Amino acid sequence: MSNLRGELGDEAESSDAELSSYDQHPADSASDTLERELDLSLLDQLEHELAEVEAALARVDDGTYGVDEVTGAPIDPARLEAIPTARTNVETGDRPRT
Repeated sequence: MSNLRGELGDEAESSDAELSSYDQHPADSASDTLERELDLSLLDQLEHELAEVEAALARVDDGTYGVDEVTGAPIDPARLEAIPTARTNVETGDRPRT
């Protein structure tokens, strides 16, 4: 994530310099924008996954890991094996929260 953040920061600085020194073809600019948006999306997903792992570790520390956050029932071990950061059982997760 830090590498990606660094690359995005460098791109932002260099793209301003590039635009001031010469005209870019609109297709090049669009390609650069698309690539940057993809990188930002990837960074957002990685940050979300990290937050979920940290939350799961906090649940381990406080003894609530593997307990459905909505119903308080144990989460199916197969679900936890497939998705170790699961907060709810499948049935509970499908219901909208009120």
